[in-house]
Amino acid sequence: MSRSAHPAGPRHADVLPEGHYSAPPADLNTLDPKVWAQTVDRGDDGVVRVGGVDVKALAEEFGTPAYFLDETDFRARARAWRTAFGQDADVFYAGKAFLSRAVVRWLHEEGLNLDVCSGGELATALSAGMPADRIAFHGNNKSTEEIHRAVEAGVGRIVLDSLQEIVRVAHSAQELGKRQRVQIRVTVGVEAHTHEFIATAHEDQKFGIPLAGGQAAEAVRRALKLDGLELIGIHSHIGSQIFDTSGFEVAAHRVVGLLKDIRDEHGVELPEIDLGGGLGIAYTSADDPREPHEIAKALTEIVTRECEGARLRTPRISVEPGRAIVGPTAFTLYEVGTIKPLDGLRTYVSVDGGMSDNIRTALYDAEYSVALVSRTSDAEPMLARVVGKHCESGDIVVKDAFLPADLAPGDLIAVPATGAYCRSMASNYNHVLRPPVVAVKDGEARVIVRRETEDDLLRLDVG
Repeated sequence: MSRSAHPAGPRHADVLPEGHYSAPPADLNTLDPKVWAQTVDRGDDGVVRVGGVDVKALAEEFGTPAYFLDETDFRARARAWRTAFGQDADVFYAGKAFLSRAVVRWLHEEGLNLDVCSGGELATALSAGMPADRIAFHGNNKSTEEIHRAVEAGVGRIVLDSLQEIVRVAHSAQELGKRQRVQIRVTVGVEAHTHEFIATAHEDQKFGIPLAGGQAAEAVRRALKLDGLELIGIHSHIGSQIFDTSGFEVAAHRVVGLLKDIRDEHGVELPEIDLGGGLGIAYTSADDPREPHEIAKALTEIVTRECEGARLRTPRISVEPGRAIVGPTAFTLYEVGTIKPLDGLRTYVSVDGGMSDNIRTALYDAEYSVALVSRTSDAEPMLARVVGKHCESGDIVVKDAFLPADLAPGDLIAVPATGAYCRSMASNYNHVLRPPVVAVKDGEARVIVRRETEDDLLRLDVG
């Protein structure tokens, strides 16, 4: 058994972590625009607003906890990615970050494509009107039914993740009298500088087909041989929450090497290369993400340089930002419940949500910011740990942050940068109801994913 864990869960509170903030910010009332959505500001009355609507009004109308999504910011970020890569590349929004029918419609209107990785995500995309030929279908273990549905719908590409899947997709395509466009996802042996559980390109993991040992080359040979498939390119994804492009440079070198081998052996130059997603966002003021135009310039130069060195035509590039688009556009609003000062350690601030609406802190040791948003305060800062209401010692929302010492039950606090993965990974642990997602724009707020009710829970319980 690990020394840092016990049967009830991790022992988070024994000592202050080495990386805790050494000093509080100069002004607890200031909102760092790096971590908050575009239209978020604090009004003259001290109440924080998004899209022109203050959080007190939002809490009164929609309750807490709730996710509030800045539609203006979402659309602006989507356009920035589309503009940065231009007409000679493709941007696929990674639906796993957060997907709803409203989001699908926004993406369609802003000219982005969509990446899905399950039958449910595919159904959501199609029901909201996303053209099937602008959808890419991912997944390491697609079911026969999901593959059939995707081919039947006419998705623009299926990303093949195993040797077995090559046969499954070809079989479905032949049954339906179609020729399915596919890419092969390869693992290139690059481990991104990120958390172990979200680093996805080293060999010892479940995704993709390894370059090592000739497995990727064998996958290419099989895909080119089958009549039901049109192999259009190679896919590589090296991890998540990445802040520089050095890992992409190594990955591109190895992928282009495979493209050269394919040309030399089969006489085919594949027209596309997908570099995946994984670019990071700012969860705290210490994070320093790159802008889309910087990323586009760097990735394009990397692929062009590698292809010139291999004497290949430069293929069409695809990227898959998800978190980088939706992550910064939303915050989670909570009401403070109990407050427990622990002398010499920190103050525990309990809120009406927790790991059921944000599992990332417990799962990835993720760091977040937090602010008092229902008023301003001139009180001294206190080191706080924001925790949830669940029966679990690891139920932590924000591990260590500074909040005003006069924080009281009933205050509203908000955690920014929760647009990605929080609602997607939300659960009903302890039979807690999943929060709504509310889009706010130009002084108006509307529910795009409603809050669950007890009737929803009981409807599934047929016992």
